[in-house]
Amino acid sequence: MSRWFKHIAALLIFTLALGACSRVGLAYRNLDVIIPWTLGDYLDMNGEQKDWFNERLREHLSWHCTTQLPGYLDWLDRLQSMVESNQVTDAALQERTAEAKQAIAQTAREITPSAIELLQGLDDKQVAEMNDAFAKDLRKRQKEYVEPPVAQQIKERGERMEKRLGDWLGALSDKQKQRVAQWSAALGDQNTQWIANRAHWQQQFSAAVAQRQSPEFAQRIETLLVNRERLWTADYRKAYANTEAQGRALAVDLMADSTPQQRERLLKKIEGVRKDFNDLKCLKGAHKP
Repeated sequence: MSRWFKHIAALLIFTLALGACSRVGLAYRNLDVIIPWTLGDYLDMNGEQKDWFNERLREHLSWHCTTQLPGYLDWLDRLQSMVESNQVTDAALQERTAEAKQAIAQTAREITPSAIELLQGLDDKQVAEMNDAFAKDLRKRQKEYVEPPVAQQIKERGERMEKRLGDWLGALSDKQKQRVAQWSAALGDQNTQWIANRAHWQQQFSAAVAQRQSPEFAQRIETLLVNRERLWTADYRKAYANTEAQGRALAVDLMADSTPQQRERLLKKIEGVRKDFNDLKCLKGAHKP
């Protein structure tokens, strides 16, 4: 299972490296959205629930690998073509981002019935523990991302991006580093909106689970897991749009200033992700006639 998550994480980080998303985007489109089974991190499941959980997880991972990963390979082809032709444009990045969002929504929609079944079977003690874990998660993120002065947030955000980009492009030039610093400054105190929206979502999720036997429960959970954008706060909606626009602009400028060596390294990284996907047994089985 850890290997599977490694492949999904690599794909997400690659998208991040091209600027299709950023801290806000990554926080929203991370593993608990693609396969929101990290609910297990917030729940103390009994033996029966764990057995059920693991069996459903295997089924969903098999479905995802055999039906969704072939599309991811096509997506990588389009990304590779953009880099090879040096045509990393704002319009092309918007297309790739829209495709990624659609793929994630399809997966979230597929696993939502199982998530609903799991949540409906929780007892009151488990729900209380889940809510406590949510609160702990928020406190940790608040301390790390919101409490530091904005200038420090900007500096650390830029450093994180430099590190990610370095993995995909190699050493950045001074001009590229300056552009990353400009990108981070342009996002300002976006962490505040991100955390506030996360708290807003968790509150609604907890409220829904408190009424888990109601006729409206399934629809509420589907909205929370599949159509999160509908529940975003107004401030976060603005911050998210700005974040995506700033991320695309950063990617366009970095690639415009990239060296042949950097592009070659990026293409090798893409090929590495492709190989990891192709090596999965379930994907090989899906290719058999």
